[in-house]
Amino acid sequence: MPRIIPRLDAVVTSRQHGGKKRLPQELMSAYSLIMDFGYHWIWTHGHLLVGVLALAGLGLARRRLHPALLAGLALIGLWGVTSFWIIQERFLFNRPVPLPTARFLPGGAGRVLDLGAGSGRATIGVLRDRPFSEVTAVDLFGNSFGIPDNSGERLLKNVAAAGFAGRVRVQVGDMRKLPFTDEKFDAALSVAAVDHLRHDDVMKTFAEVRRVLKPGGELLVVAINRDGWMRFVFPFFHGHYFGTRPMREIWRQRFVEAGYTIIEDGSVPGALYMLARTPTASPALP
Repeated sequence: MPRIIPRLDAVVTSRQHGGKKRLPQELMSAYSLIMDFGYHWIWTHGHLLVGVLALAGLGLARRRLHPALLAGLALIGLWGVTSFWIIQERFLFNRPVPLPTARFLPGGAGRVLDLGAGSGRATIGVLRDRPFSEVTAVDLFGNSFGIPDNSGERLLKNVAAAGFAGRVRVQVGDMRKLPFTDEKFDAALSVAAVDHLRHDDVMKTFAEVRRVLKPGGELLVVAINRDGWMRFVFPFFHGHYFGTRPMREIWRQRFVEAGYTIIEDGSVPGALYMLARTPTASPALP
């Protein structure tokens, strides 16, 4: 008989959120099996394939190859399998993304804008960790950033599978020109989305987010980081895709130039995060 896994919002009572029920992080991996985040297999299982092929070649040819080649196959196999584990268990590549800081929307309630929401990993993370929030998920959708045929329908199906239907609105739109009125949201976040843009487009996005946030609203950015985890898993991306300048320095400068006040920064495996706040009062009109 298959094991029945309870809904995401009906497992454990959390004192942090006033008694609202939520799923512990250790069960999210099992529950993600019924969600479809749509990432191409090369990102989710490509390393495992490389590792298995290398180890299989090692087993088949161990008596016919030079010891140096055998050692190379062993190292590639170990790298592939270990990288697959990191992608699944540390990068949480195919699971809802937990919020990296308790200081983001600490009251657990508010209107949140998810920038570049994709298939809903960050959206579900917000709904889970901030149980009285509502999320507007904005994205261009389509074939981009490793999610073939992505759509708002896929995001809504994942949200429903997580048990949070009714708390999300999907909006097709460009984060560089947001289709919302001024001061509409309490908070916004971008997880592995705005960091794919060029510098000028990041600054356009930051200006737009500041426009649609209420005075004192919060912006949380979780961006790819060139830490040891990322260097191990993706050794060939460094120096051109990620650049060479320290990532934390880049993002700090961007936030300050856009008029935000940084209130916290930190890191998780493969990523850094910065939480910032807009001015508490709108600038006076001339």
